[in-house]
Amino acid sequence: MEIGQVVGEKAVSVQITVLRGHNLKGRTESFLSFVRAELNGVVLGDSPKVDAVVDEAVDYNFTCSFECSDAAHNLDDLAHKPVILTVTEILPKEKKQKEEKTIVLGQAVVDLLPLLHGQSRFTASTVLYPAPGSPGETAALDGSKPVLDVSVSVPKPLLSATQLSESNLLKVTVETAYSVPDVWNQAAAPASGYAAALQVPLTAEKEQILMFSNGMLKMGGEREPVPRPKKWPQDAMLASGAQHIPGTNIEEQSVDMEDGDMTTAEDKEFRVEAEINRKRVSWDTERRCFLDAGGAAWLTRRIVESRLWPIEIMKVAQTGAAKGAKAGKEKGEDETLSFHGVAYVDLAPLLYPGATCVRGAYKLYPFYESELMLKTKRNYSVLRESMRPPVTQGKARVSSVGSCKAAPSKIFEKGGKDTKESPRKAGPQGKVAPDENVIEVEPQINTEGQMYADSKSYIVIEIALDKPLVPKRPPEELAKRVMELIPPRPPLPRRPAGAERAVQEFQAQVVSVAAQVLDQYQQLFGAAFEPSAWLTDPNTQEQRKTHLLGELNYSGKYFAFKEQLKYSVVRIVREKMLRTEAFTDVEQLQAFLSQLYVFLVDEMHKALNKTLSVDDLENQPQPQLECSQLKHFAREAQLNQDYQLATKYYQEQLARDRNDPSHWFDYGCFYMLRGDYQKAEQCFHQAVSMNQAHLSSLLMCGILAEMDGRYEDAETFFEGATCVNPSSVVAWTLFGVFYQAQDNSIQAEMAFLEACKQQRAGLALNPVDDGDTQTELDTQAENMMPEEEAEEDSADDSIEGEDVESSIKRCQSGAGVKEVEGSTLAVEPKPTRTASLTSPSKPCTIYMETVEFLLQSNALQMAQRALAQELLCPEGGLSSSYHLALAQLHTLRGEYGSAETSLSAALRDSYENPDVWALWGHLHFLRGESRDAQKCYERTLDFVADASDTHPIYLRLGSIYLKEGQFEKAKATYLRACKSSPSCLTWLGLGIACYRLGEMTEAEDALTEANTLNNSNAEVWGYLALVCLQMGRKLEAEQSYKYTLKLDLQNEPLLQEINEMQKHVGFGNPCF
Repeated sequence: MEIGQVVGEKAVSVQITVLRGHNLKGRTESFLSFVRAELNGVVLGDSPKVDAVVDEAVDYNFTCSFECSDAAHNLDDLAHKPVILTVTEILPKEKKQKEEKTIVLGQAVVDLLPLLHGQSRFTASTVLYPAPGSPGETAALDGSKPVLDVSVSVPKPLLSATQLSESNLLKVTVETAYSVPDVWNQAAAPASGYAAALQVPLTAEKEQILMFSNGMLKMGGEREPVPRPKKWPQDAMLASGAQHIPGTNIEEQSVDMEDGDMTTAEDKEFRVEAEINRKRVSWDTERRCFLDAGGAAWLTRRIVESRLWPIEIMKVAQTGAAKGAKAGKEKGEDETLSFHGVAYVDLAPLLYPGATCVRGAYKLYPFYESELMLKTKRNYSVLRESMRPPVTQGKARVSSVGSCKAAPSKIFEKGGKDTKESPRKAGPQGKVAPDENVIEVEPQINTEGQMYADSKSYIVIEIALDKPLVPKRPPEELAKRVMELIPPRPPLPRRPAGAERAVQEFQAQVVSVAAQVLDQYQQLFGAAFEPSAWLTDPNTQEQRKTHLLGELNYSGKYFAFKEQLKYSVVRIVREKMLRTEAFTDVEQLQAFLSQLYVFLVDEMHKALNKTLSVDDLENQPQPQLECSQLKHFAREAQLNQDYQLATKYYQEQLARDRNDPSHWFDYGCFYMLRGDYQKAEQCFHQAVSMNQAHLSSLLMCGILAEMDGRYEDAETFFEGATCVNPSSVVAWTLFGVFYQAQDNSIQAEMAFLEACKQQRAGLALNPVDDGDTQTELDTQAENMMPEEEAEEDSADDSIEGEDVESSIKRCQSGAGVKEVEGSTLAVEPKPTRTASLTSPSKPCTIYMETVEFLLQSNALQMAQRALAQELLCPEGGLSSSYHLALAQLHTLRGEYGSAETSLSAALRDSYENPDVWALWGHLHFLRGESRDAQKCYERTLDFVADASDTHPIYLRLGSIYLKEGQFEKAKATYLRACKSSPSCLTWLGLGIACYRLGEMTEAEDALTEANTLNNSNAEVWGYLALVCLQMGRKLEAEQSYKYTLKLDLQNEPLLQEINEMQKHVGFGNPCF
């Protein structure tokens, strides 16, 4: 569709009606005035002369029209050219005056943009801005602004519904160029103007040069005000206020939210100084362009081909009118581009889904055609093109520079001299074709343009669209798509069935009968539960009982109660006892009746205790282990590669609460470690079905869908995660990694930029100590080390010297342990005092933050891809955190050789990182190198800062001490573990160490705590048997030994030691 084509490809008449004016001010109380309407320099008509009275409405009722067609006043003209209404006062004639004298009272503008939004009629009250020297200029100070009521209408909409949905509106705002060359001077002669230009497509076949030539040079000293109105791209109007576009302003925006070149910390400091003190050129002009469907598609293709869009700037000398047309012609033929510079605007963000605006500060560079061709794949200057006269009008004046009219692209002419830049021969469609006979020569240095780079000049530009080039799926659609992939499963109310339902029905009947019996009792003897009623002597109670039974039998209620209970008892026999046939043996019948009677009495007591108890019901005992403890024990079992025990803990966690999505997520991560991706995906799907907004499970669903080749589903999950939590750095980063694997660089860049933006926003809310602060903390830590080491040594001595019973009491009084029914129970370990000093473990880039999540979730393939991105990241690279994460990845895969190489590189960058030494200790431990593992673990615990996870360090170091017979050190190590993160294994290790040291009471206490946390550990029962044998307790020794055999103890040396001890003491084995 051509720019001017409208519905039906015919010209459409646009009618403009000036209805009335309000608050008009003339030179006298009563004056004669008329209204003139103009559009694009064409006078549409004058209204009749109307008498006006001050402070009264003036009815003009003036209608004019113009044709909207391709020949004149096309749709693009309507987008950026307003209707100008000029109100003129006719002065009274003086004596001997032949012609009427007039004075312009003011001007108003009518924006025709609503017509391009599909409206066929609209009204507006537009302000009449006073002209200089008019009476309204002084009268406007009293606050009553003159206003014109205007109505605009068309017979039918200019755009059909299809055209309206496919078209778009491009808005280009050139704001201000800061830190311009110092040689620019307002007082210099001749006067100079400042122009900026760029070229945009309007249709698939036609491009337009947008010229901004009304730049004003300003001296420094103050900041540009915000908000400030945007201007029309028109020649200077008579009323200065009419130059402003109604309802549009330049708003203040944070530098962190910009898309330009000047966003670093150094750039921010320079911009603050430049925007206050240095010279600048201000345009503040917005040019709107109407793009049809072909133009929007062509703009998208051009951005894909070359994301950088050139915006040229220059200084041009303004010649006086006295030179005439001849001078203009000579200038046009010998025109040079002074201070020719260019800014490269990255328009790729406009291809982000849902993006409609690009705004930022862009550096100005000297203009060179070779550089332009390299960056933008264009080989000609739009400024030079607009400066040249049209080919068909050799005598025409140079277009576009003296006015703001945007000229279409022209075909270049061969020839023409230029002392600075030589344009090449133009090819088809206005593009310059390389000259086959011309040898490529290094272009002449653009001395004047180089001043932009020397002055660090930059220009603030905004390019916006009404509708995004790439639509973004709304959150509702994404949520619906996720629901289609994983239907939500709300928890259903538990309904009893079968035997349980039969028992509940019996209890309900018992309660009903009891209520009726209680009513009968109260009728006979008064209130049953008054305090005085309990003082009745036993004889009186027996008499009342006999009286009540007699009354029930006499009234027939007793038999009615029996019939009421009969049906529920029959259901219990059939569904609970599973008896449906008659008994043939009398003894079996009597045994069954006895069993049934006991069961019914028990259930009756349960029902009566629920309803008739005077005292409050005792609280039900809580489970001994909490879900957080089960998760801790499961991960401990994973660490020891006891996957059967880990599965048991995860399943027990699910049995506690199957409707908690985090429990399903933990179970899925466990299956990820085992490599069972099908079961892992089922767990993550179950978590999402419980909670459609569970972020971690959505991300893991996306990762597994991509691994399975279901890329559309993966995109839905990742995009849904970003909608669920738009501030999630991990979600945006994984979204970018996914798009990068799909070779979608634009979308990947969008996701990575959003992740960086969210990370900066998070750091702004929760600032992290920088390097100087960390150095200060390290210095403080070094200064405190002698005193702290003394304290720690004394603490170690006290720990080694105290008994286990006092340690248990001390742990119970701390925040890390609770007491339930007399037993101490572990909870989640809490960070220690020195954990805040550990900076190497904190992710410093979006990729390292994502890698941390992926390693915790055991998504190793995606973690490897994220680490590859870390290498390409300017802020990342081969850092200590990168090598540490890579070593963790290799360790999880069992690639110990590669892990050792990465750890060696990590130590070179950060020798005092406790996490690196801890992982190296784990690596030696997994290889069976106990001595080397011990050295690494001891070094890790000697650092001022703790490792991120000390629990496996304590467990493995304590086990090494036990194997080497260093029981005192083992005891101290396990005591620390029991204090920070108690578990069955920590208490077991402490009990073993105390047993080997001969401290039987302490050993029994520790083993009892271990048995409380896990009563199915055969080794715990084995050592309890040894302790009981040593202490001469025969019964407990035999019971512990029975459980040891029942749980199938696999530790043969321990079993042999138990048997030898049994033979030595002569008891403990029931076989004796």
